[in-house]
Amino acid sequence: MPRTSAGLLLYRLAPGVCEVLVGHMGGPFWAKKDAGAWSIPKGEYESGEVPFDVAKREFEEELGTPVPATEFIALGEMRVTSGKLLTVWAAEGDLDAESSVSNTFELEWPPKSGRIQQFPEIDRSAWLPVPDARIALVAGQVPFLDRLMGHLAHEDAGGDGGAHG
Repeated sequence: MPRTSAGLLLYRLAPGVCEVLVGHMGGPFWAKKDAGAWSIPKGEYESGEVPFDVAKREFEEELGTPVPATEFIALGEMRVTSGKLLTVWAAEGDLDAESSVSNTFELEWPPKSGRIQQFPEIDRSAWLPVPDARIALVAGQVPFLDRLMGHLAHEDAGGDGGAHG
């Protein structure tokens, strides 16, 4: 059975631009990387957990605030490059990205040193216009941007407003 993960892509609209909230992955492996080192706030879940609930929980854990939205768009699931099956929802909302505070994880660093250090799962978050987010996100998550933009284009053309979580 594949590992499963669920996430939430927050977006905000301004005249002529859609921005998405993404997080730069924490820890020493990602510290000096930028392009391809950002992620949708997400996390793994076990059998029996409700993916939508996990997506909201992980958003709060990784950004330090509950999801500032009540309506959600199901963007579906996709196997990402890590092999995980990722399910994502989107929601329109706003928050101060610079004040986000992530939970942490432990890692032996440097390797084989015997020293256990703590690192934030997300070391910073930012609002990025979708074209910039395409460059910043890990490659396997980029198709969710396409799904979001397709949904928003459909809505602008008089669609039904979308599915809810």
